[in-house]
Amino acid sequence: MAFGIGKVLIMPLMVINFGLYFIAACLAGSILNRNLDANMHRNDDIQIGNVATVNFIPFALIACMAGLASVFAGGHHIRIWRTESLAAAAATSLIAWLLTLLAMGLACKEIHTSYGRTKRLKTLEAFMIILSLFELLYLLALHAGSVHTNDGVVNTTGHRGVKNPNYGTPAATAV
Repeated sequence: MAFGIGKVLIMPLMVINFGLYFIAACLAGSILNRNLDANMHRNDDIQIGNVATVNFIPFALIACMAGLASVFAGGHHIRIWRTESLAAAAATSLIAWLLTLLAMGLACKEIHTSYGRTKRLKTLEAFMIILSLFELLYLLALHAGSVHTNDGVVNTTGHRGVKNPNYGTPAATAV
Protein backbone atom coordinates (compact mmCIF):
# COMPACT_ATOMS: atom_id res chain seq x y z
CA MET A 1 0.00 0.00 0.00
CA ALA A 2 1.04 3.60 -0.33
CA PHE A 3 3.27 4.99 2.40
CA GLY A 4 4.16 1.41 3.41
CA ILE A 5 0.89 0.99 5.31
CA GLY A 6 -0.54 -2.47 4.98
CA LYS A 7 -1.75 -5.40 6.96
CA VAL A 8 0.92 -4.73 9.59
CA LEU A 9 -0.73 -1.48 10.72
CA ILE A 10 -4.37 -2.39 10.14
CA MET A 11 -4.31 -5.61 12.21
CA PRO A 12 -3.27 -4.03 15.57
CA LEU A 13 -5.84 -1.26 15.12
CA MET A 14 -8.51 -3.88 14.44
CA VAL A 15 -7.59 -5.80 17.59
CA ILE A 16 -7.60 -2.62 19.71
CA ASN A 17 -10.93 -1.49 18.23
CA PHE A 18 -12.50 -4.90 18.79
CA GLY A 19 -11.45 -4.97 22.44
CA LEU A 20 -12.52 -1.40 23.16
CA TYR A 21 -15.85 -1.71 21.34
CA PHE A 22 -16.63 -5.01 23.05
CA ILE A 23 -15.90 -3.62 26.52
CA ALA A 24 -17.87 -0.44 25.78
CA ALA A 25 -20.84 -2.48 24.54
CA CYS A 26 -20.77 -4.59 27.71
CA LEU A 27 -20.66 -1.46 29.89
CA ALA A 28 -23.47 0.24 27.96
CA GLY A 29 -25.59 -2.91 28.09
CA SER A 30 -25.06 -3.21 31.83
CA ILE A 31 -26.03 0.42 32.44
CA LEU A 32 -29.07 0.11 30.18
CA ASN A 33 -30.18 -3.06 31.98
CA ARG A 34 -29.86 -1.41 35.37
CA ASN A 35 -31.75 1.70 34.25
CA LEU A 36 -34.53 -0.38 32.72
CA ASP A 37 -34.85 -2.36 35.95
CA ALA A 38 -34.99 0.89 37.94
CA ASN A 39 -37.72 2.26 35.67
CA MET A 40 -39.68 -0.97 35.89
CA HIS A 41 -39.71 -0.87 39.70
CA ARG A 42 -40.17 2.93 39.79
CA ASN A 43 -37.12 3.29 42.00
CA ASP A 44 -35.07 6.35 41.02
CA ASP A 45 -32.47 5.69 43.71
CA ILE A 46 -30.75 2.91 41.77
CA GLN A 47 -30.90 4.62 38.37
CA ILE A 48 -27.51 5.40 36.89
CA GLY A 49 -26.74 8.74 35.27
CA ASN A 50 -28.47 12.02 34.60
CA VAL A 51 -30.78 13.43 31.94
CA ALA A 52 -28.22 12.92 29.16
CA THR A 53 -27.85 9.21 29.98
CA VAL A 54 -31.22 8.42 28.43
CA ASN A 55 -29.88 9.47 25.01
CA PHE A 56 -26.24 8.52 25.50
CA ILE A 57 -26.61 4.81 26.27
CA PRO A 58 -28.61 3.80 23.14
CA PHE A 59 -26.29 5.78 20.87
CA ALA A 60 -23.25 4.21 22.56
CA LEU A 61 -24.72 0.73 21.99
CA ILE A 62 -25.47 1.49 18.33
CA ALA A 63 -21.97 2.93 17.82
CA CYS A 64 -20.41 -0.14 19.45
CA MET A 65 -22.34 -2.53 17.22
CA ALA A 66 -21.38 -0.55 14.11
CA GLY A 67 -17.77 -0.51 15.32
CA LEU A 68 -17.76 -4.27 15.80
CA ALA A 69 -19.23 -4.62 12.29
CA SER A 70 -16.40 -2.47 10.92
CA VAL A 71 -13.86 -4.71 12.64
CA PHE A 72 -15.45 -7.80 11.08
CA ALA A 73 -15.52 -6.13 7.64
CA GLY A 74 -11.86 -5.20 8.13
CA GLY A 75 -11.03 -8.79 9.05
CA HIS A 76 -12.68 -9.94 5.85
CA HIS A 77 -10.68 -7.33 3.94
CA ILE A 78 -7.42 -8.54 5.51
CA ARG A 79 -8.29 -12.10 4.51
CA ILE A 80 -9.31 -11.28 0.91
CA TRP A 81 -7.13 -8.16 0.36
CA ARG A 82 -8.94 -6.89 -2.73
CA THR A 83 -10.26 -3.50 -3.77
CA GLU A 84 -13.88 -4.60 -3.41
CA SER A 85 -13.36 -5.69 0.20
CA LEU A 86 -11.50 -2.43 0.87
CA ALA A 87 -14.54 -0.45 -0.24
CA ALA A 88 -16.84 -2.41 2.09
CA ALA A 89 -14.45 -2.14 5.04
CA ALA A 90 -13.90 1.58 4.50
CA ALA A 91 -17.62 2.33 4.18
CA THR A 92 -18.45 0.37 7.33
CA SER A 93 -15.61 2.05 9.16
CA LEU A 94 -16.82 5.51 8.10
CA ILE A 95 -20.33 4.80 9.38
CA ALA A 96 -18.94 3.43 12.65
CA TRP A 97 -16.71 6.49 13.08
CA LEU A 98 -19.61 8.90 12.52
CA LEU A 99 -21.82 7.05 15.01
CA THR A 100 -18.93 6.99 17.48
CA LEU A 101 -18.53 10.76 17.06
CA LEU A 102 -22.21 11.17 17.83
CA ALA A 103 -21.86 9.04 20.96
CA MET A 104 -18.72 10.99 21.89
CA GLY A 105 -20.66 14.25 21.64
CA LEU A 106 -23.33 12.87 23.94
CA ALA A 107 -20.59 11.67 26.32
CA CYS A 108 -19.20 15.20 26.43
CA LYS A 109 -22.68 16.53 27.23
CA GLU A 110 -22.96 13.88 29.96
CA ILE A 111 -19.62 15.01 31.42
CA HIS A 112 -20.75 18.63 31.24
CA THR A 113 -23.99 17.84 33.11
CA SER A 114 -21.83 15.99 35.68
CA TYR A 115 -24.27 14.80 38.35
CA GLY A 116 -25.37 11.23 39.02
CA ARG A 117 -22.46 9.61 37.18
CA THR A 118 -21.07 6.32 38.46
CA LYS A 119 -17.69 4.77 37.73
CA ARG A 120 -19.21 2.59 35.00
CA LEU A 121 -20.70 5.58 33.25
CA LYS A 122 -17.47 7.57 33.53
CA THR A 123 -15.59 4.60 32.09
CA LEU A 124 -18.04 4.31 29.19
CA GLU A 125 -17.71 8.03 28.46
CA ALA A 126 -13.91 7.70 28.39
CA PHE A 127 -14.14 4.66 26.11
CA MET A 128 -16.34 6.49 23.61
CA ILE A 129 -13.94 9.44 23.49
CA ILE A 130 -10.93 7.15 23.03
CA LEU A 131 -12.77 5.04 20.44
CA SER A 132 -13.46 8.09 18.30
CA LEU A 133 -9.70 8.54 17.92
CA PHE A 134 -8.92 4.86 17.31
CA GLU A 135 -11.73 4.48 14.76
CA LEU A 136 -10.41 7.54 12.92
CA LEU A 137 -6.90 6.02 12.86
CA TYR A 138 -8.35 2.74 11.56
CA LEU A 139 -10.33 4.60 8.88
CA LEU A 140 -7.23 6.54 7.78
CA ALA A 141 -5.16 3.35 7.69
CA LEU A 142 -7.74 1.75 5.40
CA HIS A 143 -7.79 4.80 3.11
CA ALA A 144 -4.00 5.24 3.10
CA GLY A 145 -3.44 3.61 -0.26
CA SER A 146 -4.58 1.17 -2.87
CA VAL A 147 -4.41 -2.59 -2.56
CA HIS A 148 -1.43 -4.27 -4.19
CA THR A 149 -0.93 -7.92 -5.06
CA ASN A 150 2.24 -9.85 -4.31
CA ASP A 151 3.55 -9.07 -7.81
CA GLY A 152 3.32 -5.34 -7.21
CA VAL A 153 0.38 -4.94 -9.59
CA VAL A 154 -2.46 -2.74 -8.43
CA ASN A 155 -5.56 -4.83 -7.75
CA THR A 156 -8.32 -2.65 -9.11
CA THR A 157 -11.77 -3.57 -10.33
CA GLY A 158 -11.58 -5.02 -13.84
CA HIS A 159 -7.83 -5.69 -13.59
CA ARG A 160 -6.81 -9.27 -13.03
CA GLY A 161 -3.24 -8.58 -11.99
CA VAL A 162 -1.95 -11.78 -13.60
CA LYS A 163 1.12 -12.15 -15.78
CA ASN A 164 -0.53 -14.57 -18.24
CA PRO A 165 -2.60 -12.59 -20.78
CA ASN A 166 -4.26 -15.81 -22.03
CA TYR A 167 -5.83 -16.42 -18.64
CA GLY A 168 -9.54 -17.18 -18.79
CA THR A 169 -11.89 -19.06 -21.04
CA PRO A 170 -12.37 -18.19 -24.72
CA ALA A 171 -16.15 -18.13 -24.24
CA ALA A 172 -15.82 -15.26 -21.80
CA THR A 173 -13.97 -13.14 -24.36
CA ALA A 174 -16.68 -13.73 -26.97
CA VAL A 175 -19.31 -12.18 -24.73
